[in-house]
Amino acid sequence: MTDNSGDVLKEMALVTGGAKRLGKAIVLELARRGYAIGLHYHSSTKEAYELADELDMLGVPVLMLSADLKNPSEIKRIFKKIDTAGYPLKLLVNSAAHMDRKPLTKTSIKEWDALFALNLRAVWQLSMLASERMSEGGVIINISDVGAQRAWSGFGAYSITKAAVNSLTMVLAQSLAPKIRVNAIAPGLVLPAENVSEEGWNRLVQKTPLNRPISTSAITSTIDFLLDNTYVTGEIVAVDGGRQLV
Repeated sequence: MTDNSGDVLKEMALVTGGAKRLGKAIVLELARRGYAIGLHYHSSTKEAYELADELDMLGVPVLMLSADLKNPSEIKRIFKKIDTAGYPLKLLVNSAAHMDRKPLTKTSIKEWDALFALNLRAVWQLSMLASERMSEGGVIINISDVGAQRAWSGFGAYSITKAAVNSLTMVLAQSLAPKIRVNAIAPGLVLPAENVSEEGWNRLVQKTPLNRPISTSAITSTIDFLLDNTYVTGEIVAVDGGRQLV
């Protein structure tokens, strides 16, 4: 796509939860690939603006998109800003999620609804609104979790939301084909949650067949693969060091 001067327009990648941790690594990789960045954040305002400054120094256009993804009207507001940004939307990475360590027997209705609103409903709504704006060759990548395939009782509602994201990914891939490809990545142990001790983290890592945590580059290289291989859709790609085997 070109503008009126004949220059090629940068395409936009929207990354939810892109201000820190894995989301930040994804943003930096997509910036390296030449995308303009739609940087969504909610409570991580400081980290988001620090990342925006970093991208600005690299000459990467950044659209700051603050929103509570549990609120459907705020998601709609994201796309109103994208519509006026001047960069065609090419890629959506649904990275934002909350990981609540709590068994189902201790989960309240309010907590259940909040997890499903962010981890699942927002992924669906974002995908629907993004697909309306994407041209042929658009891509959606959902960040799932290896726990989606396990009876992960300590993270009951969370693991159920991620299992539903896997199902959503496959239904979206079928529904949006051939115009848009939809895949998911199911990481294993990438970064420890804030409520996991170093001892507990190391114990989990030792249970992984490869006996080491996953680097963020292993996830971003998988995103590169899913972008470059235009014949892959409807797949849930496990990047877990073999964690699903044990």
